[in-house]
Amino acid sequence: MKNVIEIQGLCKRYKDFSLQDVSFAVPGGSIMGFIGENGAGKTTTIKALLGLLRRDGGTVRVLGCDPVRDRRAIGKEIGVVLDDSFFAPSMRAKDIYYVMSHLHPQWDKGFFSDLCRRFSLPLEKDLKDYSKGMQTKLKLCTAIAHRPRLLILDEPTSGLDPVVRSEMLDLFLEFIGDEEHSILLSSHITSDLEKIADYITFIHAGKVVFSEAKDDLREQYGVMKCGKEQAGRLDGAHVIGRRDSKFDVELLVDNRPEAMQLYPGVLMEPASIDDIITFIAKGVEHK
Repeated sequence: MKNVIEIQGLCKRYKDFSLQDVSFAVPGGSIMGFIGENGAGKTTTIKALLGLLRRDGGTVRVLGCDPVRDRRAIGKEIGVVLDDSFFAPSMRAKDIYYVMSHLHPQWDKGFFSDLCRRFSLPLEKDLKDYSKGMQTKLKLCTAIAHRPRLLILDEPTSGLDPVVRSEMLDLFLEFIGDEEHSILLSSHITSDLEKIADYITFIHAGKVVFSEAKDDLREQYGVMKCGKEQAGRLDGAHVIGRRDSKFDVELLVDNRPEAMQLYPGVLMEPASIDDIITFIAKGVEHK
């Protein structure tokens, strides 16, 4: 399936921060995990996808359309949850049920009701009396109830306990199950992305460090554990990050298969997503 999101050379300049030549694509029928530390540029990139800011350079396509020029058409085909989105505290889920049915031609009232029941969201209760987790679940139910082709989600599982997060991840997998739907999922919870993401895009200080298939990342990167003296004898060409403790050293290496052949006696484990971004984002580089 063709790409549902294509970003090429995206630039956006602020006084104290800038996106710099951001480029990546989200293949149709997949989940793209979008990761990076706070302030790395994730939310700015998402706002560019939604046509909520003026770009200083580059091109953005969502479902083949320009998000500024074709914002209305795109809006019918996407569901969105932003970290700062909210509902009026005096509203009830029942009110959202009726309001959205009049605003959105594809709104599925029955599906919304089913989702609310599935996640134990009372239709008659004021939203000000919802917990943070319940409000997050309601945002997701609202975003998905018109059966969009694409979900764009900014920290959607933040504030949810592990059991409910697991239920939401199941919902995401159901959503893309027919390979006609896709998700861009920004999250700090890398363990969630380990479970469901097909691809990972890592943005750091306004630049894309990599955008690759998750399985390829796990094959490419490894964490080598050894003593400090032994670490000093290793070929630095394979080492891209280093973390020292009192007694030993952890090294992030690329080309893990080749590194394993070069150093057969050294403990080598596949790197998790969290390992990769922690080494790179902290700038702990082996010179």
